[in-house]
Amino acid sequence: MEQPKSRDARALRTYALTFPEAREDFPWGERVVKVREKVFVFLGRDDEEIGVTVKLPSSGLMALSLPFASPTGYGLGKSGWVTARFAAKDKPPLEMLRKWIEESYRAVAPKELVKLLDQAAPGPRPGRTRHRKRRP
Repeated sequence: MEQPKSRDARALRTYALTFPEAREDFPWGERVVKVREKVFVFLGRDDEEIGVTVKLPSSGLMALSLPFASPTGYGLGKSGWVTARFAAKDKPPLEMLRKWIEESYRAVAPKELVKLLDQAAPGPRPGRTRHRKRRP
């Protein structure tokens, strides 16, 4: 499938694909990024609206207080999934969305890949939600 129409949607897709073993898939005609066989971010259909759905075990309550966020349908909201929607004319908060994508990756990915992520970038990663100190 081709790139998303919106520059912001392309930036979020590109960012999600930087994580260890991340790959794009298109179930149900929707763009998602998976780690192994588990989806960690739904990026919606390639239409005018930008949609991002992520699992937010730490920041979910804060996210749901924002006007553009809501619990994800199909019962996923009960498991910590949050959906953010933006019209084509809106300017999404990309840095916050990148942090959410990383939090979702960390919640869904196997522990060995999260550890790999932490070891791969000794400096701050763009959008990093937390930085663990290494033990001597």
